[in-house]
Amino acid sequence: MILFFGTRPGKANTKVLPSVACPYCGQVGTLAAVSQPNYFHLFWIPLFTISTSKYVECSHCKRVFYQEEFSMEMNRAFKNI
Repeated sequence: MILFFGTRPGKANTKVLPSVACPYCGQVGTLAAVSQPNYFHLFWIPLFTISTSKYVECSHCKRVFYQEEFSMEMNRAFKNI
């Protein structure tokens, strides 16, 4: 019997942060918070969530901020996703 199992990323949830300024370029309203789960799957059916990757990306300077680099405003935005 053959079993197909592994991990696969799920659908990314994106939320625009309209009143938060980018710490790198200083532009306001250009940040987007992204939360993407990673699932364990069996026969391409997602069974449970293994982890969730969270990051914030600026659409102006294309800088990506990972969870260790989040400001207070960025952390508050992820509580609402």
